[in-house]
Amino acid sequence: MTDRLRELADAGVSIWLDDLSRQRLTSGSLATLIQEQHISGVTTNPTIFAKAISDAGTYADQVAALAADGKSTDEAIRKITTDDVRDAADLFKPVYDDTDGVDGRVSIEVEPGLARDTEKTIAQAKELWETVGRENVFVKIPATKEGIPAIAETLAAGISVNVTLIFSLERYRAVADAFLTGVEKAIDNGHDVTKLGSVASFFVSRVDSEVDKRLDAIGTDEAKALKGKAAIANARLAFEAYEEIFGSDRWRELETAGAKPQRPLWASTGVKDPAYKDTMYVEELVTAGVVNTMPQATIDAVADHGEVRGDTVRGDYDADRKVIADLEALGISYDDVVRVLEDEGVSKFDASWSELQDTVTSALKAAAK
Repeated sequence: MTDRLRELADAGVSIWLDDLSRQRLTSGSLATLIQEQHISGVTTNPTIFAKAISDAGTYADQVAALAADGKSTDEAIRKITTDDVRDAADLFKPVYDDTDGVDGRVSIEVEPGLARDTEKTIAQAKELWETVGRENVFVKIPATKEGIPAIAETLAAGISVNVTLIFSLERYRAVADAFLTGVEKAIDNGHDVTKLGSVASFFVSRVDSEVDKRLDAIGTDEAKALKGKAAIANARLAFEAYEEIFGSDRWRELETAGAKPQRPLWASTGVKDPAYKDTMYVEELVTAGVVNTMPQATIDAVADHGEVRGDTVRGDYDADRKVIADLEALGISYDDVVRVLEDEGVSKFDASWSELQDTVTSALKAAAK
């Protein structure tokens, strides 16, 4: 029987699960994924935790204890989420050790309401890092304009960072520059940069969702022929930028000091349009040295019928540039698309955070009765 996930991992793609819950931890299902499906890391976000905690059963005892202690909603959320992330980090510690700190990482995000506040983002990143207390954790910081300096300063404090909500090539370059600046400062601050990690999470499927909607509105054959192409082209061009930045003398100097590169991470890789193959955002973005974080359904789809055809990222960046140029020629502004997606990304996580607060507030009230 073909082990397609093993083939993907052998091609240099780290397979991470875009999900976490108490149930996954206590049932042993997450441990099984590590052993049988080559899962080497976990990403979380407010939406994931809102969904997990709505399953009241697995959190009932802890919620009752928190209610008895008179904890506020936000205190309860902090305790529940950091406990889950700490336990997951412990589960992935052998992977972290075996890969010299490259994989075995578990991510926890700063509150989305801080996405436009640099100083509060830095402060909360430090709090989360100290509260979880595990060196194989990533603190997630969004790649908003205000997030960029926060990324550099958090890294400078010796804290590993997962940069999230990257949609544009220009913003990706700013993220990579913030990473280099942060590592330089971390060295100046006396931190051990061999343990400092980072990924740049470049969102994929949401780009097609937005662009395809605009192509459908145009409705011509020329427009229809471009559907389902923008997201992959955009991600490949981000990898081209990665190759350039991490081939520079500036990076080589940091690498000599023991630093590891900030790997590109493909996020939002579940297919949203049923017309597309459900493994498309995995198969078309295979190259060595990247992470693909997937929802369970996508992992299962790849395991069942995914095709690993070697490197599908490098080699034809001009064709990827032509996709973006053809969209511009039809009147679809790349800059407008990525601006809309960033604003939507922040507001969606904000809405999920509010949902999480409502769920926990209701649970605390019920437990107090």
